[in-house]
Amino acid sequence: MKAIQFKTFGKPDVLELVDLPTPAPAEGHALVQVKSASVNPSDVKNVSGHFDHTVLPRVPGRDFSGVVAAGPDEWIGAEVWGTGGDIGFTRDGTHAEFIEIPAAALARKPRALTHAQAASIGVNFVVGWLGTVDYAQLAAGETIAVIGVSGGVGGAVTQIAKARGARVIGVGREAPDADSPAARLIDAFVPMDGDTAAKVRELTGGAGADVVYDAVGGVAFELALSLVKRRGRVVEISATGKRRVEFDLIDFYHNETQLLGADSAKLGVAEAAPIMRALAEAFDAGKFAAPVVAGRFPLERAQDAYAAVAAGTRGRVVIDIA
Repeated sequence: MKAIQFKTFGKPDVLELVDLPTPAPAEGHALVQVKSASVNPSDVKNVSGHFDHTVLPRVPGRDFSGVVAAGPDEWIGAEVWGTGGDIGFTRDGTHAEFIEIPAAALARKPRALTHAQAASIGVNFVVGWLGTVDYAQLAAGETIAVIGVSGGVGGAVTQIAKARGARVIGVGREAPDADSPAARLIDAFVPMDGDTAAKVRELTGGAGADVVYDAVGGVAFELALSLVKRRGRVVEISATGKRRVEFDLIDFYHNETQLLGADSAKLGVAEAAPIMRALAEAFDAGKFAAPVVAGRFPLERAQDAYAAVAAGTRGRVVIDIA
């Protein structure tokens, strides 16, 4: 099979198009023919050496959409999708013609989405779901402030929150693109500047947001704490700009803030499957819309796909494989 592989860490030019043996699925596993696979910022970071646990040589890629080619009889020919924090790091990932995964990881692709659209969902929606639904337990009628609302995770959180009946205040350096689902769904947008906290308080009657989902972190951490109401929940998933932060501990415990970390990389492809199944149901029910796919590349141009993501391309970047 054709695959993209890296043997050393570095810029996208360390990626090589190689011929590898097509996996023969072990007992309890399945072989998926990958139709499309997205490139996430975490894939670019993985190739650059950002993650200590990555084992070389490695086929990268976390998100995929494809067709089951071998495995349990009842799954043969089924269109499936998935993502995982193990594939692409400690086991070969999705930027290849085939991938072997545990049968427990099989989740049917939404009928409403093409393979390219389905491949663009995984990481962003799983970490969005993990923080919003599983950890913060956002409820109908609550207000959530989403820092980094114009990004992939911010857009996913916005859709998840609105589907749960919440009010969404988008926060960011710039508003979401007009053609993105987030732009149509947010109830208010507040720019990140010196008046952000005051504006959010004004929009919430002085109380603050019930939940703050901070998809930026690092440089935005103190801002996130300033936006949340008493006994509210703050979700952190990143550390943009700096990994060590300072905050007023007295203000923190006086506000009785709940601080939650969410890391989708801790979910292997099998552990992420229940969330993918819940997402598929929501997509097919019309509750969610696919994000904008901004760039599509063949496997032979994977370096260009990675370079586009590294350059900060707005929208999702997908590798079309079969």
